[in-house]
Amino acid sequence: MAFYQRLRDLKEDADLTQKEVADIIGVSVNHYGKYERGETDLPLEKALLLADYYQVSLDYLTGRTNCKQGFAASPTPAIQLFARLNPENQARIEERMLEMLSRQQRES
Repeated sequence: MAFYQRLRDLKEDADLTQKEVADIIGVSVNHYGKYERGETDLPLEKALLLADYYQVSLDYLTGRTNCKQGFAASPTPAIQLFARLNPENQARIEERMLEMLSRQQRES
């Protein structure tokens, strides 16, 4: 998933408008719209504000992982491999893991 799509999705999940998000990070609504469209790079300072507001990691915000809390400080070999997958394959792995957990709960 592209970074700008993640920005839009987080905004929509929080039921916010572009104006509200722009106010949160201290930019004009026009400038924030450029971030969402990928026309302007989002400065690290603004990305940190958004990650804190949405309570997600920068890895999640930038699309490096689909795990909202990001990677562990010392990732295991399995996490390192997972991180190298593209977002579509990460989503497939996550779906399969959820299926396995569900089956495990039913069996116990």
